[in-house]
Amino acid sequence: MILPITSLYASLLVLIILFLAFKVGSTRGKLDISLGDGDNPEMLEAIRRHGNAIENVPIAVFLMALIEANEAHAVFLHTLGAVLVLARILHPMGLKADKMNDLLRGLGAGGTVLVMVVSAVYLIWAAVQSLLP
Repeated sequence: MILPITSLYASLLVLIILFLAFKVGSTRGKLDISLGDGDNPEMLEAIRRHGNAIENVPIAVFLMALIEANEAHAVFLHTLGAVLVLARILHPMGLKADKMNDLLRGLGAGGTVLVMVVSAVYLIWAAVQSLLP
């Protein structure tokens, strides 16, 4: 089964994740930290920006794939994908070691959670609908 909409957003999100991974590597080189964060806030930020994406993006993309496989409307999928990409751009911009309450971090985290909750509710609804006579 071909999932062109999910494939588009998964590919865009992989590029974001690769950029964040590059930032981890380049920060390691700049700060000469081989493993861990070296108790350096800049290194910790880079690691967590990448880690947060790795922790959340695969789940959201998997849910999108299930939704697309259930033949949801393309506009719905594009909306989920666009919100997720925007959220995953904003989140690392606002993730700072010395500041918990950052608007961009909140928008990024909130947008990611919104996509996952909406996706999960949609899939529960679709599953229940398929079981009804």
